[in-house]
Amino acid sequence: MIIVVTGPTASGKTKLSEILAKKYNGIIINADSMQVYKKLDIGTAKVKKEEMEDVPHYLFDICNPEDEYSVYDYQRDARKIIDENKNKTIILVGGTGLYIKAALFDYKFEEQEEKETYDDLTNEELYNMAKEKGYDIHINNRRRLINALNKKEQSNNKNDLLYDAVFIGLKPDRSILYEKINNRVDEMIKEGLINEVETLYKEYGNVKSLKSGIGYKEIIDYLDGEVTFETAVELIKKRSRHYAKRQFTWFNNQMDMKWFKTDYDNFDNTIKEVNNYLEKII
Repeated sequence: MIIVVTGPTASGKTKLSEILAKKYNGIIINADSMQVYKKLDIGTAKVKKEEMEDVPHYLFDICNPEDEYSVYDYQRDARKIIDENKNKTIILVGGTGLYIKAALFDYKFEEQEEKETYDDLTNEELYNMAKEKGYDIHINNRRRLINALNKKEQSNNKNDLLYDAVFIGLKPDRSILYEKINNRVDEMIKEGLINEVETLYKEYGNVKSLKSGIGYKEIIDYLDGEVTFETAVELIKKRSRHYAKRQFTWFNNQMDMKWFKTDYDNFDNTIKEVNNYLEKII
């Protein structure tokens, strides 16, 4: 059985996944496109070593920051781990919807022979087209938007599940979630996000992983003197909130999700509701 734990950033996915993995003596597979990279820890809110306890974790810290790691690579790696652990409960946790869909559904890709340049389209038009194809890419990342649109998807039915899976989504009250996101960004700054980004920037330059990650590109702009520190922090908060909103939309449209309210005041209530649901179907 595969239990997918997903939802927007700062919704409690990591905590719930660790609890479920211990309860069902399972393993955890990362489904966050930024947490595959080594050294990108604070800005990705990556699970800490002490939080892992004795639970096996896969597809965390598997790439160097300068490496190119695509959804195709993730599909290959995730399915290999799933197939090798069919006798175990697998917790697939993360907020990158396309990674989850590529891993679990009949989802195939093929490069188009001739690539379109889309020179006549705005970023907003490209973003809307990419979103319709199921991609979650920032509106300002024009190169990735064009690359996504140049991917030809071939599948018998990309909505067909290839594995026995149940989809758990955490859905906090939006106003509370946005407050949590803002607070999380402040905590990241206190934990040393500036130093983390500065160290990575000096060692690797403006590589793709840093250019595309919320929290990294804004701090790089600050380090380059393009924005003030206060502006950089506010941009991280704003873009994180917008990303959370896009995540809600994507999962609602793409997957048969069972949503549970995140009770930030007493997370045990959320855990109890999820456990009661799982016990009825597993």
